[in-house]
Amino acid sequence: MPPSHTPVHSENRPLSCDLLIIGAGVVGLWIARLAMQAGLTVILLEKHRIGAGASGGLLGALMPHIPEQWDNEKQFQFEALDSLSDEVRSIEQETGLSCGYLRCGRLLPLARDQHMEMKNARHALAQDKWQSARTGYEWNFLESAQLEDWPSARSMPYGMFMETLAARINPRLYLAALAASLVHNVSVIEGDGFQQFEEGSGAVHTQKGRRIVSGHTVFAAGHESFQLLGNMLDRPSDALGKAVKGQAALLQAGTAADLPLVFQDGTYVVPHEDGQVAVGSTSENEFANGFDTDNKLEKLIDRASALCPQLQGATVLERWAGLRPKSKRRDPMIGFVPGHQGVLVATAGFKITFAIAHRMAGCILNLVSDGRSTDLPQAFHLEAHLTEVKA
Repeated sequence: MPPSHTPVHSENRPLSCDLLIIGAGVVGLWIARLAMQAGLTVILLEKHRIGAGASGGLLGALMPHIPEQWDNEKQFQFEALDSLSDEVRSIEQETGLSCGYLRCGRLLPLARDQHMEMKNARHALAQDKWQSARTGYEWNFLESAQLEDWPSARSMPYGMFMETLAARINPRLYLAALAASLVHNVSVIEGDGFQQFEEGSGAVHTQKGRRIVSGHTVFAAGHESFQLLGNMLDRPSDALGKAVKGQAALLQAGTAADLPLVFQDGTYVVPHEDGQVAVGSTSENEFANGFDTDNKLEKLIDRASALCPQLQGATVLERWAGLRPKSKRRDPMIGFVPGHQGVLVATAGFKITFAIAHRMAGCILNLVSDGRSTDLPQAFHLEAHLTEVKA
């Protein structure tokens, strides 16, 4: 886990900052980084520890949307995926820490023939929407596997798609590097969470009795943001979003680090460095315990091993379960909270948050500085989510 940061403020007087961020996952860390670069003073308040939530998982798959039915949301994600490599490189150069990032591409074996009619159309769509002539990102159809048992021939009776935009990152290394980059004007308080706003002043009281005065406050607390937001707006939290349980595993498979990731029917196989491979993930809407692994994960490991036989016999290094935020609309929730001056939310982005966290943070900084963000798709605006809830 990333190292803890000691607050620079005295416990004997109120803490103060330009920007208070609730939640130190990938989105909260990125907001802190961009705010620091903008010269703002920042307090990052984390209930547990950095990366304790969904951001501290194992997968690190950065996968683009299919280049069909193109819209502003897909354009936003494309630009985020395209720019992330430069952002990661800057963090690595600043900190001397690796993020485990690689533009590895993705293989999508076809077990059924329903996508066959799209094999030529998707190539053409990617050429257009992914600007292949400039970027080199392509979507192609292959009749047979190019790598032995990656994936298995049995998994692709109708061939497979291969695209070169997808990438992977090591979530924990990435968060550690992001945390290490917060070297100026950022205080990180771990083991303490948001309790309530102070009437009249809008100051924040924490669960451990701290009082924090800030120019703006951003809730980036993953699935817990739904409950916090529901309380602020006097609405049921499940009308805004919910927690979805995910399970994943890290295997020691001895595979090459530059293999493309493989995806089929909700099963992810993501090669990392040192012969390690992450596999996942379940998406469970009903569960008794959000943090225990069970037989669903064992079945997933079996499916991944059948999909990519190079995994057969691999040692399981870690099993992981956690809760991911899923808004009612599946889209990210970004914007000012009505009736609460200077309070914003930045959460959700089901399955795509790691790919777009830096751009979500950029939109938050635009809102803080200018009160508006022209880059933010309308569907991602908090008001769009709240309008749907009213309807």
